[in-house]
Amino acid sequence: MAYDGDEEQSQDYLFKIVLIGDSSVGKSNLLARFARNEFYPNSKSTIGVEFQTQKLVIDGKEIKAQIWDTAGQERFRAVTSAYYRGAVGALLVYDISRRQTFDSVGRWLNELHTHSDMNVVTILVGNKTDLKHAREVSTAEGQALAEAQGLFFMETSALDSSNVAAAFQTVVKEIYSILSRKVFQSQEQKKSELQSLSNGKAVVLQGETNETNSGGRWCCS
Repeated sequence: MAYDGDEEQSQDYLFKIVLIGDSSVGKSNLLARFARNEFYPNSKSTIGVEFQTQKLVIDGKEIKAQIWDTAGQERFRAVTSAYYRGAVGALLVYDISRRQTFDSVGRWLNELHTHSDMNVVTILVGNKTDLKHAREVSTAEGQALAEAQGLFFMETSALDSSNVAAAFQTVVKEIYSILSRKVFQSQEQKKSELQSLSNGKAVVLQGETNETNSGGRWCCS
């Protein structure tokens, strides 16, 4: 979080969000659709790591979502530690037309929790809803797994853009909501501490006598 120091200007927040899931579930096309409104029907698997930054405005504050995309193939597992570091949000993507990618969700969750904070805001995304006739994973199955794991859930199509923006926005808004609550709680705690100090937790100025103290010269610690 970066703050410019002027209370009248909005604060800027930078949230790192990662895309995870098996290869070819459509992670890169979800990002391309959200960040640039583009879709690549013949896109190749991502090699290494790519990221895009997208700006959103929530409650008058400018939020920068830095969204990271990496290859789902096992041979690129060496990037995991650095890839997850600092992430506060995640989209865990599977392909509704390939049950194997849905079966991998548990493994991806374990990896996410191993390499990042357990409180990372995560949404389970069933992608490629445009492949209606090839569906192998029902909406109800996705919802049930998400509920069991305490995740948000949404089905999307990068091809026709269904729910793509909503999926990313859900994560960003929840991160912002959590951060706002923490800031509010911190401010309230400081107010409470200041009140308790001014309500009698006063200490005598060093070197003063009792007579002087009765004159009202107090210092709060």
